[in-house]
Amino acid sequence: MSDTRRRVKVYTLNEERQWEDRGTGHVSSSYTETLKGTALTVTAEADGSLLLESKINPNTAYQKQQDTLIVWSEAENYDLALSFQEKAGCDEIWEKICQVQGKDPSVEITQDPIDESEEERFEEMPETGHLVELPPCEPAHLEEIAELVTSVLSSPIRREKLALALVGTGYIKKLLQLFRTCEEADDREGLHHLYEIVRGVLFLNKATLFELMFADDCIMDVVGCLEYDPALLQPKRHREFLTKTAKFKEVIPITDSELRQKIHQTYRVQYIQDIILPTQSVFEENFLSTLSSFIFFNKVEIVSMLQEDEKFLTEVFAQLTDEATEDSKRRELVNFFKEFCAFSQTLQPQNRDAFFKTLASLGILPALEIVMGMDDVQVKAAATDIFSYLVEFSPSMVREFVMQEPQQADDDVLLINVVIKQMICDSDPELGGAVQLMGLLRTLIDPENMLAPSSKTEKSEFLSFFYKYCMHVLTAPLLANTTEEDQDLTEGAAKVNPVCPDNFQTAQLLALILELLTFCVEHHTYHIKNYIMTKDLLRRVLTLMNSKHTFLALCALRFMRRIIGLKDEYYNRYIMKGNLFEPVINALLDNGTRYNLLNSAIIELFEFIKVEDIKSLIAHIVDNFYKALESIEYVQTFKGLKGRYEQEKERQSRGLSRYRRDARSFEDDEDMWLNEDEEEEDVADAGLDKCKSDYGKFMESEKVKESQDKENQPKRTTSGSFKFTFSHSAGAANAANGSKPPPSASSSGAKPAAPPSGQAARTGLVGLVDYPDDEDEEEEEENDDEEEEQSPRKRPRLGS
Repeated sequence: MSDTRRRVKVYTLNEERQWEDRGTGHVSSSYTETLKGTALTVTAEADGSLLLESKINPNTAYQKQQDTLIVWSEAENYDLALSFQEKAGCDEIWEKICQVQGKDPSVEITQDPIDESEEERFEEMPETGHLVELPPCEPAHLEEIAELVTSVLSSPIRREKLALALVGTGYIKKLLQLFRTCEEADDREGLHHLYEIVRGVLFLNKATLFELMFADDCIMDVVGCLEYDPALLQPKRHREFLTKTAKFKEVIPITDSELRQKIHQTYRVQYIQDIILPTQSVFEENFLSTLSSFIFFNKVEIVSMLQEDEKFLTEVFAQLTDEATEDSKRRELVNFFKEFCAFSQTLQPQNRDAFFKTLASLGILPALEIVMGMDDVQVKAAATDIFSYLVEFSPSMVREFVMQEPQQADDDVLLINVVIKQMICDSDPELGGAVQLMGLLRTLIDPENMLAPSSKTEKSEFLSFFYKYCMHVLTAPLLANTTEEDQDLTEGAAKVNPVCPDNFQTAQLLALILELLTFCVEHHTYHIKNYIMTKDLLRRVLTLMNSKHTFLALCALRFMRRIIGLKDEYYNRYIMKGNLFEPVINALLDNGTRYNLLNSAIIELFEFIKVEDIKSLIAHIVDNFYKALESIEYVQTFKGLKGRYEQEKERQSRGLSRYRRDARSFEDDEDMWLNEDEEEEDVADAGLDKCKSDYGKFMESEKVKESQDKENQPKRTTSGSFKFTFSHSAGAANAANGSKPPPSASSSGAKPAAPPSGQAARTGLVGLVDYPDDEDEEEEEENDDEEEEQSPRKRPRLGS
């Protein structure tokens, strides 16, 4: 079957000296009119496109390696390789190349790779007619052999001639036999020479020599020679490490002897490259490029052989998910998959694609769902690494699996919820695992990788799924640690909401969750807006402005800044109704005259509102908070806000910029929109109580530490004579649920914030400024308001 014989992969060598897979196709050799000669042509298997068209140049050096590889260079720093599926196809094309160049097909290389200058070529010409003459392989001639090997490294032609001589005469095996003799006699001088010889032979960079030296009967002697570095007082014990310390673990016995041999060989060659050989100098950087290629193609072969052995992988998965499997055995199985996935990262995209598709078809995701929920810390960590490889490879594959899971009554079994809970319950004080998992969640919910035409439904379906079944799990710690305002406070006893607990690890976790929610605000328009408003989430987040951890307060502020940055009037009205600038201004005043990041971030928030001229927010801020802010003169931001406010007031008084909207339409739209997903909210609320309970159990172990933190927590002090309280918070929370707010309380020791006055408190206007000449219009609006209050679904006004 010619198609099978001619099936090849095309590789090119990139600038990092790594082979890149250019595609799979079928190769042919025929006369090409455009190139005026016989050319190698590879046609893509998938779509019939042309992957390669390369003229067989009479002067190009082609190399045959490992029976199924043909490698050559077409230009400086542009190397090509054809990897054949069958040896017969490789031999057929090799004969055609040799025929064009007039060479004997038995050779491994068709030409001397001449790349020196004209002068160097001239100097080499007297030697072109014969091979390098090798000294006798005897102890007395070891120094001479070492000098010969070292001397040819600077000349590509002489390197090639020496390699041919070493292969043709069986010289390598003679040298290794001589090594055993010298080691038995403890001939240190001879062993030092053998180190130089073997190292030099490796630097010849020839695949034919590597195949001889890395064979089972030779490789340990090669490692032995490299133990006797003349620069060391005592030889290294590399062979002892490879034979005794390094253990080959078989989680499932590998019956294929060829696969076992290939795994052993690859490990040992990788050890030689990474551990034994010294750091390459600038002048030696290309000496071992063929060694890297040797390892690369071995790895490709190992992955292919494991993928094809479905019986082996099926057995691994069966034992991994079997409840009867011992914990130690399961740990080894998970570590095997972790190493297997890490191994695949060296492969090219097409190879990785086939690799992960094989794992997916065998059920890697259901298996991960089970092992990630186990108590073993090592198993969880390894499973997380495997999950990260899968998410990086194909977020869509993971999303598709998650949405196809049976919708059980308990959301805890969902894979994403298992991941979120592992992030929340990370026992590492630095939350290293939580940071990694947060990054994976961010990738999964990122619409940027859902933009392919076939993924349009994926985006809406997955985000709806995530907000219905998973968002309440993610926000559970945030809601559990931002307490509601006590509604039983007597008048004059209102307090700033406490943050409980406020230890460092909890603060880090809340910061991670806020970072993810901030990402959602930027990228999920409808879903996150609905969630924020129905759960009154921004108010709960702003409670964290009271945290003793400044980085957490900044995360809360950043969340609000992203919301305001959208310049969405729905969000603006929500902020004004809830009086949500109050905690931000309190934080600014408490910070006093300190010039720090918190101060700058808050100033930037108000500067943005001024520069973007967000009229509704400017009017709200000036009407309610300007008395507290007018004393801040080290920046012109607040005076600028006042100036914008006055300008708008003047324009409206002149009738130049008067714009009104039907008082009912905006609120009706908002209420209809907020009530669209009542069913989903009920499901989420039911799950939220359970998540809070689960999180509460996890936090019980932290109670002692938290109580100590509370005792040691410094009291907040007021800077300046103006201090605001959360007098509107309960009302806003109830407003979201459609109930009337309780009377607001004000602190007896602090000046209360002025309530929104005039039209600033009304919901049907954009101008939000009250003027005497608007009395007729106000009467119309009051009538409208009376009609609206009759609706049981209408959210009450905070200013009423």
